[in-house]
Amino acid sequence: MKETMSQVVVRDRSVSLLMYARVIFALLGRDLAVLKKTAAFFVIRVIMQPFLFVFVFTYVFPKIGQGVGGGGSKEVEFSTLLVAGVVGISIIFQAIQAVALPLVQEFGFTKEIEDRALAPMPAWGLAVEKILSGAIQAIFAGIVVFPIVLFVPATAVHLQINWILLITLVPLAAIVSGTLGLTIGTWIPPTQVPLIFAIIVLPITFLGAVYYPWASLTPIPWLKDIVLVNPLVYINEGLRAALTTGVPHMNMTYVYIALLVFTILLGAVSIKGLQKRVVG
Repeated sequence: MKETMSQVVVRDRSVSLLMYARVIFALLGRDLAVLKKTAAFFVIRVIMQPFLFVFVFTYVFPKIGQGVGGGGSKEVEFSTLLVAGVVGISIIFQAIQAVALPLVQEFGFTKEIEDRALAPMPAWGLAVEKILSGAIQAIFAGIVVFPIVLFVPATAVHLQINWILLITLVPLAAIVSGTLGLTIGTWIPPTQVPLIFAIIVLPITFLGAVYYPWASLTPIPWLKDIVLVNPLVYINEGLRAALTTGVPHMNMTYVYIALLVFTILLGAVSIKGLQKRVVG
C-alpha cells in the first residue's frame, strides 16, 4: 500500500524530531564533558553559597546568642524552615549562573553560539539544550544542600521528606530556573549582565520566601500579592511541603500550576530571544 501524504508528513516529522533529539543530547554531552574538566571549580561554586547561608544563620548566629527566631525551639524551627529556602535559592541561582553567564561569552567574544546555530537544529533545540544543561547543574546544587544541613547547623534540623513531592518538584523547579536563566541571557545585553544581580537576583532572593513562609506576609497584603510574580516563591513553598510538616505552605496544586505556567511563558520568551540573537 502506498503511503498517504499525511503518513509521509508524520514519518518525516518523527525522523526530524529524532534527529533533533540526538543533536540536543550530543550538545548536552559536550557541555557536561566541559563541566567535568572544571569539576573542582564547579563544586566550589555550588557549595559556597548554601554553605554560607547555613553556616551564618544556623551556626554563627546561635553561637553568638543572636539566633534567628528568639532562641530554643524557635531556632530549631527556623533552621528547619530555612532548609527549603536554601535548596530553592541554590537551584535557581545555579541555573542562572549555568545558563545566563555562559551565554554572555557565547554571544560575545567567543561567538560559540554561531557554531551551535550551524547544527542541523532549530533555535528551540538550542534553547532546550541550554535549559537541560542548566537544570542538571541546578539539581546537583540542590542535592548538595542536604549534607551541609546535616553537619553544619548548631541547632537540630528536623526534616520529614515527602519523596513524591520532592522527586517531582525538584526537576520542575530546575527547569523553571533554567528557562529563567535563558530568558536573562538572551534578552539582557552582554554589557548589562552585571546588573542581573542588582535588579533580578537580589529581589528574587530576598522576596522569594527563602527565610519565611509566604503565608507570613499576610500583615503586608500588597507585598504578599506582588511576590507571586516571583517563581522562587512557588519553588520554596513546594519544597517546604516536600521537606517539612507543620510549617505553613501554599496549596501544592497552585505550586505545580504556577511552575508549569512559568515554564511555558519563560520558555516561549527565551526561545524568541534566542532566535532574535542568533538571527540578528
